[in-house]
Amino acid sequence: MDNSLTVCLVQTDIAWENPQANLDRIENVIRDMTAETDLIILPEMFSTGFSMNSRSLAQPADGPTVSALQAWAREYDTAFAGSFIAVDNGKYFNRGFFITPDDCFFYDKRHLFRMSPEPDFFDSGNKQLIVAYKGWNISLQICYDLRFPVWTRNVDNAYDLQIFVASWPKVRRNAWDTLLRARAIENSAFVAGVNRVGTDPNGIIYDGGSVMIDMKGQTIAQTEDGKEMLIRTTLLKSDLDRFRQRFPSWMDADRFTIENS
Repeated sequence: MDNSLTVCLVQTDIAWENPQANLDRIENVIRDMTAETDLIILPEMFSTGFSMNSRSLAQPADGPTVSALQAWAREYDTAFAGSFIAVDNGKYFNRGFFITPDDCFFYDKRHLFRMSPEPDFFDSGNKQLIVAYKGWNISLQICYDLRFPVWTRNVDNAYDLQIFVASWPKVRRNAWDTLLRARAIENSAFVAGVNRVGTDPNGIIYDGGSVMIDMKGQTIAQTEDGKEMLIRTTLLKSDLDRFRQRFPSWMDADRFTIENS
């Protein structure tokens, strides 16, 4: 059995601090899809943009953003991944989601971008997320997490696909391209990076670079720079399994522990 997984990367602009407009945008995108898709990946903070107004924009897990994603997951028999601004027990998170027709899983961004005010307005998470879905183990990370290989390390092939959702500026695009490829190679896994496009009110330009990379670091599919678009690609678990058997570098990986402060 090949255990194929058809993934759609959605590279989109984001209406600033306007959750309903962004939900409407994504709903139009998925309604136009003509082929069956197992997983749809959206950018970081897809419903608001990378805003620091966490107190006014945050929603609980049963709020309108997650509720809409749950409804779409059931209607289209697919899963959604991305992140949104969340509030939970009085704390605010840049919260990743992996929502299937049957369940919801969440990941709170571990590495808050200290070169911005993000640490002043959000709390950091300390738990990794790996979701079992359709015969695949899938890890979800958010933007700045990409720079930290220990946190994103694949231990004993715990995951097969690692997702990075981002609001990654054009000015640092070379780091995005390089690190995504490095994470795929060092972890013997498929890597999906989904970034936004457009310009936010702070004058930050985003040019996308959404991409799917295989375990050898080769590009499988990639969007056009600066353009709203989606790309769909089908991954085969059998390809990954054969590679891991023939080139088992994962067996020589160093062991480590992570301290949570």
